[in-house]
Amino acid sequence: MAPRHTLPSWTLFLAVCAVGIGGTFQYGYNVSIINAPTQHIHKFLNETWSSRYHKELNPDLLTFLWSVIASIFSLGGLCGALIGGSMAIRLGRKGALLMNNIIAILASILMGISFPTGLFELLIAGRFLIGINSGVGLCVQPLYIGEFAPKHLRGGLAMGTSIFLTGGILTGQIIGLRELLGGEKHWPLLLSSSCIPALAQLLFLPWFPESPRYLLIDRGDELSCAKALKRFHGSSEYRREMEDIQRECFALDGEKPRKPWQLFTDPAVRWQLITVIVMTMGQQLSGINAIYFYATYVFEQAGIVAEKIPYVTLGTGVCECLTALSCGLLIDYVGRRCLIIGGYLLMTLWCTVLTFSLTYQELYSWVPYMSMMCVFAFILSFGLGPGGITNTLTAELFVQSSRPAAYMIAGTVSWISFFTVGMLFPFIVNGLKQYCFVVFLLECFFVAAFIFLIIPETKNKSFLEIKKEFNKLNFGRNARKKETELYERRQLQDEFLKVSA
Repeated sequence: MAPRHTLPSWTLFLAVCAVGIGGTFQYGYNVSIINAPTQHIHKFLNETWSSRYHKELNPDLLTFLWSVIASIFSLGGLCGALIGGSMAIRLGRKGALLMNNIIAILASILMGISFPTGLFELLIAGRFLIGINSGVGLCVQPLYIGEFAPKHLRGGLAMGTSIFLTGGILTGQIIGLRELLGGEKHWPLLLSSSCIPALAQLLFLPWFPESPRYLLIDRGDELSCAKALKRFHGSSEYRREMEDIQRECFALDGEKPRKPWQLFTDPAVRWQLITVIVMTMGQQLSGINAIYFYATYVFEQAGIVAEKIPYVTLGTGVCECLTALSCGLLIDYVGRRCLIIGGYLLMTLWCTVLTFSLTYQELYSWVPYMSMMCVFAFILSFGLGPGGITNTLTAELFVQSSRPAAYMIAGTVSWISFFTVGMLFPFIVNGLKQYCFVVFLLECFFVAAFIFLIIPETKNKSFLEIKKEFNKLNFGRNARKKETELYERRQLQDEFLKVSA
């Protein structure tokens, strides 16, 4: 008889909120708020340079300084991804997130005092530090949530990563309006406002336990693990999860957390690693950046006044939030494969339609409205599939000893792809114009085909069951032998658990 699944407890829901507010929310928020004060920062750079060196700032140097301020966030994110896994191992998942807030508060102080002190170097340093904070948060948050979530709700709770990320983008768009903190007088407050989510997490996260899997498998603290599970799942529901963690602990046989480079030489995780790299690159190179780049042009062609475009752009943020919420509700019912493959195929379709509509934008009066519909439809498809599922699958494809290293690799690939797209994208658009979407539609189609052929459904499966599925790819003919060994270990394990009980 299948176990009766219950809805998540308030403790689980509040834990996801406490983790998310200082985690991926910071990434989304700091990506979006830098757009609003662009002109004001340009003016600040000009005035600072003039007062310091008594001459005008060269336009090329101004462009360079602005690009450094905007792009150093990605470099910080890459550094954060490289240290996030190690922090999660040494300090624990919860401890790493709490320590990460100190970096965010320091970054906020530096960005806030850059204007009154007349030191734009502090702005650069602050953006670098908040990038580190975002890189660590993107690595550790899904790791923590994926480890305390019950098996049947793991997908929905792990979607908190995407929900808070898109919520951060939308909040940044709203706070960045000129009527709020996006005006000339308040932009330093806008950039330093990222200390508020950090303080909120420092206030609320200590009330929740450390990851139960980390406590038992990495620390060997069975009593603390049981207490944490009771807090998260309730005293009547925790035993099933406890047995699952004990099985994984027994199967790992004392294996220590692994380094990222060790995964590249381990045939047992070969296809899991390839899958994560393909999905992470696919997410960044899917064309979502091109959609946002073309959004302003599309809205202008549809007859929307330039002053009103920032308010229409809020609609894109609302779309992302709605799809992240929808994906969170559907993921544990529909499954991961269906949502992510469907998302990529729909993005392929909208890229095709958008290429035609941008080509014939001025031929018919109704074509600009079709382009606008494609922009929103693409964003909806991205949020329903790759935007939400990628991080969830990264948590599910690896067992405890490999998971932090896998997130370090995924984060590194993500930030390098993000930086590469930012550097090369203007040249791609200038060279191909609207036909750049042909490149993106091919990429979306090939990623969808890869996922269809390689990734098994992970819904309602334990981490060991998912590993067993990948053994067929990793070991081929030897997979049956591996399965026999795993079955024998499972029999010994069950006997051990019975004796322990």
